[in-house]
Amino acid sequence: MNRSLTAVLLGTTALVWTNVSAFSQDAQPASSLPDVVVEQPSAKPKVAAKAKPKKAKSAPAQTQSAPANTGASPPSGESYEPVTASGLGASGGTSGPIATGTRSGSLTVPTTAEAKADIETTPGGVDLVPSDEYAKSTPAVTLKDALDYVPGVFVQPKWGEDSRLSIRGSGLSRNFHGRGVTLLMDGVIPITTADGGSDFQEIDPSAYRFIEVYKGGNALRYGANSLGGAINFVIPTGYDADLFGARLDVGSFGFHKLAVSSGAVSGAADYFITGSWQEQDGFRDHSSGESTRASANIGYRLSENVETRFYVNANQIRQKIPGALTRTEALTDPKKPNPTNITLDYERNLDTLRVANKTAVRIAPGTLVELGGFYMDRHLDHPIFQVLDNQHDEYGGFARVVTDTEIAGYRNRLTAGVNIHNGEIHARNFTSVFGDRGALVNDQIQDSRNTVLYAENAFYATSALALIAGVQWSDIERRLDDRLISLVNGNPVDESRQGDFTSWNPKGGFTYDFAPGIQLFGNVSKSSEAPTFGEIRFPGQIVSGQDLGTLDQQEAVTYEIGTRGALPGIIWDLALYRSNLDGEFQCQVARNMAGEIIPGSCNQINLDKTIHQGVEVGVALRLIDGVFAKHNGGDEVWLNSAYTFSDFRFDGDAEFGDNELPGAPRHFLRAELLYKHPSGIYFGPNVEWVPEAFYVDSANTLETEEYALLGAKLGFDDGGPISAYIEGRNLTDEAYIASASIATRAVATDRIFEPGNGRAVYGGVRVKW
Repeated sequence: MNRSLTAVLLGTTALVWTNVSAFSQDAQPASSLPDVVVEQPSAKPKVAAKAKPKKAKSAPAQTQSAPANTGASPPSGESYEPVTASGLGASGGTSGPIATGTRSGSLTVPTTAEAKADIETTPGGVDLVPSDEYAKSTPAVTLKDALDYVPGVFVQPKWGEDSRLSIRGSGLSRNFHGRGVTLLMDGVIPITTADGGSDFQEIDPSAYRFIEVYKGGNALRYGANSLGGAINFVIPTGYDADLFGARLDVGSFGFHKLAVSSGAVSGAADYFITGSWQEQDGFRDHSSGESTRASANIGYRLSENVETRFYVNANQIRQKIPGALTRTEALTDPKKPNPTNITLDYERNLDTLRVANKTAVRIAPGTLVELGGFYMDRHLDHPIFQVLDNQHDEYGGFARVVTDTEIAGYRNRLTAGVNIHNGEIHARNFTSVFGDRGALVNDQIQDSRNTVLYAENAFYATSALALIAGVQWSDIERRLDDRLISLVNGNPVDESRQGDFTSWNPKGGFTYDFAPGIQLFGNVSKSSEAPTFGEIRFPGQIVSGQDLGTLDQQEAVTYEIGTRGALPGIIWDLALYRSNLDGEFQCQVARNMAGEIIPGSCNQINLDKTIHQGVEVGVALRLIDGVFAKHNGGDEVWLNSAYTFSDFRFDGDAEFGDNELPGAPRHFLRAELLYKHPSGIYFGPNVEWVPEAFYVDSANTLETEEYALLGAKLGFDDGGPISAYIEGRNLTDEAYIASASIATRAVATDRIFEPGNGRAVYGGVRVKW
């Protein structure tokens, strides 16, 4: 880790603080912002006992989509008028307020309440996770910390911040990093690269105001056209940030994290800046890592109806990779690294810089136009079986219009837009000399171009029933230019190739407010997904017959129905879905002359027909109130839970029949019992349970092992300037397999299992003013 970069980052932030008092003299503090109407009870109750809010005629959102780590129930004695799926008060009808015309604070970035109201107009599986629901009671390091209580999202850490992420079975065959879910910051800055791959190390959960999860075809607005949908990480602005904030977290395996932030408003301008530094030795040998991350945005209100906002995001990651183990090794000696990873000194080192702009123009009451662009400079130094050197230069832009008006007295909301994301990767591979660069063996230019047009219309036949139709058109190009012709059996082979993928993805659905606080939804949608360069061609190998000309895009038709709602003492989210896939991507791992799997290898093929279906249930239930305290709303005991049932299988395959698809558990449960006192103290146990092992190969011959992990947390958060927590994980120190790569036909000696962390304790303090 470059210590000077850390010093510069934190020093720059400190300099901002020293001048922030002058900046804030005419700033608009959080307390003086326009009043925000009271939200309904969140499905993920906050631990803080907040001051009693004002009563409001309508809440900005109907329900919270899923329970979370911590949370709070509504203040005692308060009553709310539920909001319909349209974002209007239950009694508002079609003449109620129009969301696009009533943004408070920033015009380019919605508040948490506004975003929640908007996302719940979606006729399918979505979730919005405010950062307070995980950032105050966990180290907030990995995606699992943030999204563990979102049903349908399977995320398990591997090493450092790298994770295996799958939504509704997306990217199951991806044995390295991510595919199948579009990752964005503030809806404009891509974390996902132009060819569809993702790195999770660039995500800092502690930096965001909230996280939006759009599953599958419900992510149409962000141009996502894959099976998994999209995740959008939204950073605070000066309008909703604390003037100063800092947190310090420490824990097992040499973990230390320091994060600082500042934000304010001055006249027509506002700013927010945050930076973090983190290091850890890691549970396993050869898994140490260090990272520095920073994000900032500056907004300027050009007029009442025009605002522009500039973004900067920078990351430096240095991470050792311990590698996968055999099943026996993972369960008996989980700290052990893969011997090859030690010999060749496997690492993943990233340096990235992103800049972007988003501008919003309210051209009429109820009509908002947004447009913007971005540029990304990304360098990957990746010593594995070879030393990979990838330089990314990517750029793109978007334009979107949202109009919320009336047609013949009926409310009608139209969203339409275009997303462009282009990029070039200069990919060079060198032989590995114990982790150092040897001879150049590959030199390629990998070019990706992506254009997506979309439109979605919601027509409110009544104040309770919205009929929704949409369509998406995508044009995707992958081009590979081989600049170093390799020899195979003495013959020169040019690996240059090109592929074009075009797709129409229609969607139809509805939302119906069955009763105040109860919503039904359903949809049918089509999705498509083009291959990434990482799967089209495994570096250093020629894959006969599997190139851009023969690999088709993956397509799926998904049927979904569900309900979400909130009633006194209970908040829920339930979704049932079935996806029929054609051409699902699957890896066929490469083996060396000894029959051993080459780590990270993936020769991609299209399967014939497969099925992904499941049930997603999130419930927050208040079991008891007024146990020991009757004042200030009393104390409470909440049961928060997220259960995911996944049935992924082949559909009459010529080789594997109706076998289960490998890579994900059929049952996954996350639950906690949480006691909350009006003073701000909270505590309780939690569990992560996988009651059945899952297969790691298509032949269904080798599987993981079931497990149950027990945890507990204790913390304090009264809504004031200081909060603190202590969290214990895997308190029984159980050896278990968190995730696994997949194979066609696995054997017991295959090193494809990733062991989970042992017993760990973390603690942290957060201050703000």
